[in-house]
Amino acid sequence: MGQTQATLAGGCFWCLEAVFKPLRGVTHVVSGYTGGTVRNPSYREVCSGTTGHAEAIQITFDPDVISYRDLLEIFFAFHDPTTLNQQGPDVGTQYRSAVFYHSAEQRHAAEALIRDLTTEGVFPSPIVTELVALTDFFEAEESHQEYYLRNPEQAYCQAMIAPKIAKLRARYRDRLVAGAP
Repeated sequence: MGQTQATLAGGCFWCLEAVFKPLRGVTHVVSGYTGGTVRNPSYREVCSGTTGHAEAIQITFDPDVISYRDLLEIFFAFHDPTTLNQQGPDVGTQYRSAVFYHSAEQRHAAEALIRDLTTEGVFPSPIVTELVALTDFFEAEESHQEYYLRNPEQAYCQAMIAPKIAKLRARYRDRLVAGAP
């Protein structure tokens, strides 16, 4: 089938990148910005909350190894889709929960999963994740790529990302590439 892409926003892109990078079938993860009006924004501009962009990741994956629905299930397991414009201490529209779909099939898959999660009562509050057609994706500065891998001892990484990695290892060990940290 070949490679395809998924674009997801669920708070800090450092957190999401660290979760998706070690998954089998994921060949590339890029941190960046999407959903706003400013072309080629900087991190500082996006953090100001004035660009309309969300911090997001763009995942290149092999759907013969990991399905789009699998990626979405992991996405919903690793952020809070019930908080509007907030993930933990990160507050603002740049930290919103959103699926930026690349096709009608991806939109339908996201709608179906949200329906299933709601029916199953997985979350105590309504899911507020936006479903938005992807327009432009702007790659973040090099210093934001593979941030956790390069800065595991940094305080934010220890407090926010390390627990997610521990959860990933515990719940999804069978989905990780051999030798994943």
